[in-house]
Amino acid sequence: MSNRRSLRVIGLFAGIGGIEVGLHAAGHSTELLCEIDEGAQAVLRAHFPGTPIVGDIRDIDRLPAADVVCAGFPCQDLSQAGRTAGISGRNSGLVSEVFRLLDESDPEWVLLENVPFMLRLERGRAMRYLTGELSRRGYTWAYRIVDSRSFGLPQRRKRVVLLASRISDPRTVLFADEGERRAELDEASVGCGFFWTEGTRGLGWAVDAVPTLKGGSTIGIPSPPAIRLPDGEGLITPDIRDVERLQGFPEDWTLPAVEMGLRKGARWKLVGNAVSTPVASWFGSRLARPGKWREAGRIEVGGVWPTAAWGRDGQAFIVPISEWPLADDERPHLLDFMEHDGAPLSARATAGFLSRHRRARSGFRRASSMTCRDISNG
Repeated sequence: MSNRRSLRVIGLFAGIGGIEVGLHAAGHSTELLCEIDEGAQAVLRAHFPGTPIVGDIRDIDRLPAADVVCAGFPCQDLSQAGRTAGISGRNSGLVSEVFRLLDESDPEWVLLENVPFMLRLERGRAMRYLTGELSRRGYTWAYRIVDSRSFGLPQRRKRVVLLASRISDPRTVLFADEGERRAELDEASVGCGFFWTEGTRGLGWAVDAVPTLKGGSTIGIPSPPAIRLPDGEGLITPDIRDVERLQGFPEDWTLPAVEMGLRKGARWKLVGNAVSTPVASWFGSRLARPGKWREAGRIEVGGVWPTAAWGRDGQAFIVPISEWPLADDERPHLLDFMEHDGAPLSARATAGFLSRHRRARSGFRRASSMTCRDISNG
């Protein structure tokens, strides 16, 4: 007999519903969605018919009854590729609205999601703020960096998942699973993803995967990755339908945004800002059926926030656990994963990329330099 629980979920800063899709797959239901972007709203209306949708979180006076409040709050001020204004920035600072609403509600679980760079930005000020606000309200909290590659997706995407509760133990959700990471393959024999629009700061070189899909470049244009094909066969950019699948969505999930009048390029931003759905399905399954975790002593967090930690009452303790909750033995190879032909990277784009690479003084891996010589000779 199953003891799995079906939980009622509220999705704040819902985007195109990555967390909610994953939680639905784990057997949970959504009571309310909040998302201000009109394109994302069109996607939510198409795929979550009958679910109330609020545009601006500041317009919500009180949350309906629910078991889980989720918030993949804006990352623009916390991302290494963004404005780095910090947790008090205009966008990321809206997480304060979540705490305002929690003061008037009592969910069993609170789940926050954002980029790992916030653990380092301003010496971890964002995480001190988040955990401090949770502790002040009587929550026990735990967080863990997880990589989407651990969930069967050939996308190197690391995100902080922060879970808190007043009555339950978040450690039995986030720390109950740890898988093994397979050995990295010879990059010459597989497709390798990289950013070709990143100026001279770095490539994001990923072997047999694409680097983290992004909402756009620092100047607001779509920023698809490129894929270097093996054996010098050329460079391509993936089809948007495969990019949706790289986040765990069915293909054409974001098509309703175009049907409402947005440009096709807007789909890249919507997908890049989303949460990988298998990640949400994993923690949704553990919310329904918590597991066990092994505590390896209590070492307090010092000046640098680690990969994982838990705390309460103003204290924080390191958890020695990896970014890989599940074994990735069955993760498909990048090129096997793709179902649609990619578009060749144009000669102009390739020449611009090579020019930036030659001017770069740092930030490019040796492997990528080898790749650029291959491109130049191709």
